[in-house]
Amino acid sequence: MTFGTISVVGLGYIGLPTAAVFASRKKTVIGVDVNSQAVETINRGEVHIVEPDLDMLVHAAVAEGYLRATSVPEPADAFLLAVPTPFKANHEPDLSYIKAASKAIAQVLKRGDLVILESTSPVGATEQMAEWLADARPDLSFPQNMGEESDIRIAYCPERVLPGHVLRELVHNDRVIGGMTPRCSAVAASLYKIFVEGECVVTSTRAAEMCKLTENSFRDVNIAFANELSIICDKLGVDVWELIRLANRHPRVNILQPGPGVGGHCIAVDPWFIVSQAPEQALLIRTAREVNDSKPGWVIDKVNALVAELSQETGKSRDSIQIGCLGLAFKANIDDLRESPALFITLDIARAYPGQVLAVEPHLDAVPSSLQQVEVPLVDFATAINADVLLLLVDHKFFAEQPFQLRADQRLLDTRGTLL
Repeated sequence: MTFGTISVVGLGYIGLPTAAVFASRKKTVIGVDVNSQAVETINRGEVHIVEPDLDMLVHAAVAEGYLRATSVPEPADAFLLAVPTPFKANHEPDLSYIKAASKAIAQVLKRGDLVILESTSPVGATEQMAEWLADARPDLSFPQNMGEESDIRIAYCPERVLPGHVLRELVHNDRVIGGMTPRCSAVAASLYKIFVEGECVVTSTRAAEMCKLTENSFRDVNIAFANELSIICDKLGVDVWELIRLANRHPRVNILQPGPGVGGHCIAVDPWFIVSQAPEQALLIRTAREVNDSKPGWVIDKVNALVAELSQETGKSRDSIQIGCLGLAFKANIDDLRESPALFITLDIARAYPGQVLAVEPHLDAVPSSLQQVEVPLVDFATAINADVLLLLVDHKFFAEQPFQLRADQRLLDTRGTLL
């Protein structure tokens, strides 16, 4: 199948790089996003997110006329939905963004079009999307009713990229493609082969959906082991960083590094999709989520203990002790704040110690709105390291490269083993 125009709905951390890579292959790409500021920024040839080399790729694509952004869907031959899939207060999946995007593109669908859901979703979400499309366009046929003879092809293909390496991994990583019929899978695979150099592995929609959730749940369980180990080692007076180095010398052991929690829109969210659909069976997955969700609270308790210790030893009053929080992103070397435990911890500490908290985030130019509300300034590293209590939350390469020596009248809680 020839794809004259490709539409990418959702121009965030996955959608925009995907749109830019298609455009770099000389394909006409229409990006769609409800954020008017993002649309305007992209149409100027600029980017609203931080990802290495993305700015150059977008600038070239826009300048050459292959990429254009809009807030309203337009006709295309293929539609890729890369919209958020958060969870509700009870950890139930929130598919409202997928539903809204489905209703929006339904108005411009035509016979022969391909629709691919890329958003990480609970099992059955692709079938639900197909129903929403069918309800909106009764004049067209869909795979759930007409099988291989349907007017519209529908598939699921999740991203599996690492922030900071998205452009490389979009091209080189394998893709799991789950079409609602074999023909749907084949057409979807032909689309991705425009730029994917990895293998396009075909399966069912439900298996593809579950595969993405499984990958992130596997990682979550392994991180939970490391985080729980760090709490146990703290109680027993053992250096967890040394312990992990020693244990990992075993040829079949590879323990991950602990941290202040788990963030991002994948690992911190996706396991709950499995738990919500199989609550009585997903015992280990639920426990891992609870361990990782509880780690920020443990970090905050440790900070409180350090403040009390310092106050007692130095005679400083609790409300005069300054706290420097190093890092706000959910992981190293990016600007993404989604579900960030570092940001959550900083906010909680700022509420407990008003006017006493400084924050450093080398990948942000402006103070996040949530920190503005609690009057936490964004400062440089040289300023922050003069604080009484230092809290390393993100292992940015920038922090490891800075000269640093802890004074006798300071306290350090390094949740990533970066400054130790």
